[in-house]
Amino acid sequence: MMIPVCRLADLPRGESYRLETDPPVAVFHTDDGEVYAIDDTCTHQDASLSDGWLEGCEVECPLHASKFDLRTGGVDAPPARFPVRTHQVLVEDGVIYVLLSDAVPNLPPCAVARVAGGVG
Repeated sequence: MMIPVCRLADLPRGESYRLETDPPVAVFHTDDGEVYAIDDTCTHQDASLSDGWLEGCEVECPLHASKFDLRTGGVDAPPARFPVRTHQVLVEDGVIYVLLSDAVPNLPPCAVARVAGGVG
C-alpha cells in the first residue's frame, strides 16, 4: 500500500519529514532533489534520524553520530552496526508516496520494547 506523505513542494531540499507509522519512517529530500525513505529509528539507540543532519545521501544520527546511506540503509559510521530499512518512494502528481518495506526492521532493544507496547 502506498502511503501519501506530503506534497513535494512542502518538503524543501535538505529537509526531512517523519511519517508516523509503526515503526516511524523518515522521508528525506536531498539537496540534489532526490527523495528517500528509511526507518526513522537509529539501529544503535532509540533516536530519530529525521532530527539528524542530512549531507548528500547520508544522514547523521543526532545522538551518537552514526551515519546511514539513504540509498542503501547501510551504516557509514559507528557506533551503529546494523543498517536501517529502506522504503520505496514514488513522486506522482507532485505528491510523495512511500511503499513500506515488508523486511524486518533493525530496531535497538529500547525501541523494540516501545513498538511492542512495552516501556523503552
